[in-house]
Amino acid sequence: MHEDLADAQHEAKAAPAAPVHVSEKVSPSRRVFVVHGHDGEARELVARFLKSMDFEPVILHEQANQGGTVIEKFEANSDVGFAVVLLTPDDLGRSLKEEELKPRARQNVLLELGYFIGHLGRNKVCALKRGDVELPSDYVGVVWEKMDDGGGWKLALARELKAAGHEVDLNKAFSL
Repeated sequence: MHEDLADAQHEAKAAPAAPVHVSEKVSPSRRVFVVHGHDGEARELVARFLKSMDFEPVILHEQANQGGTVIEKFEANSDVGFAVVLLTPDDLGRSLKEEELKPRARQNVLLELGYFIGHLGRNKVCALKRGDVELPSDYVGVVWEKMDDGGGWKLALARELKAAGHEVDLNKAFSL
């Protein structure tokens, strides 16, 4: 037994250590998943904006199905460096304790918001809220960006991408 341990220790000492280059910085993926509901205009505005800054927007319905289920297709295309989640008033809902229906984002949008927060981390997910939308109670304290008609959301999204480690050229961002 001592011989086996000695052999293992000798092999560990003999193996050269891989060189570490502190100056090498791995760039995050330029693929950005765009989570959306029924607001096609918002989806296209965000996709065009991302393309203008040399990002690759990933929109699920534009990807090949490959005979899989929706969740399999979703998982197969979630290898991204960032996600933009469009919270748009596509559904109506209420608590059983309330009487008034309120505009809400689609259920798939909320599921995918949670998925990407867990998968990428909150710092790599930007929620853009368009219109009057009730936010999920667990998400109320998290800062989201307003998707305004004036285009101020573009600077906010560019700032979030930059904070997540992406190179962002603001000249490209506002050349649209």
